[in-house]
Amino acid sequence: METILKTEKFELRSFRPEDINDVFKGLSDPQVIRYYGVSYQSLEETKAQMDWFIDLEKNRTGQWWAIRLKSDNSFAGGIGFNHFQSQHYCAEMGFWLLPQFWGQGILKELIPLVFQYAVINWNLHRMEAVAETENLQCIKLLEKTGFVFEGCRRECEYKNGKFIDLNIYAKLAK
Repeated sequence: METILKTEKFELRSFRPEDINDVFKGLSDPQVIRYYGVSYQSLEETKAQMDWFIDLEKNRTGQWWAIRLKSDNSFAGGIGFNHFQSQHYCAEMGFWLLPQFWGQGILKELIPLVFQYAVINWNLHRMEAVAETENLQCIKLLEKTGFVFEGCRRECEYKNGKFIDLNIYAKLAK
């Protein structure tokens, strides 16, 4: 059964196969993937991402939604959580927006909604988020939405020919 979350301006709904073009548009855009861990070069490659969304819900390891504007049903990006560990009541949040939607406060509005949904419906106690140390906009957003910096994993990933550092943030259900 599809889960739909709504605010005054936005509707979050499970990703569907027909969203593949929108997902490809975002996850092939150099501005979007600059700090994002996933990217695709073709629609065929993007099918793996669509399967991943389905598998998350089927295996109850997470849930992701397409972000749509209520005003015209346009696609803005994706948000959700994955790596759900039921024994630890913990998951990792992720999100991305198409560049034309940056700086409008969309994620500032939607992150608390998704967090609250996970606390109530998944019995979540801890939500983690990871941000590249150079991604200052994401870091500011996480802090504004109640995530607390817990530390830096130095040179823990190899990306674009160099090792990168990742900051770890978390928010606890209270």
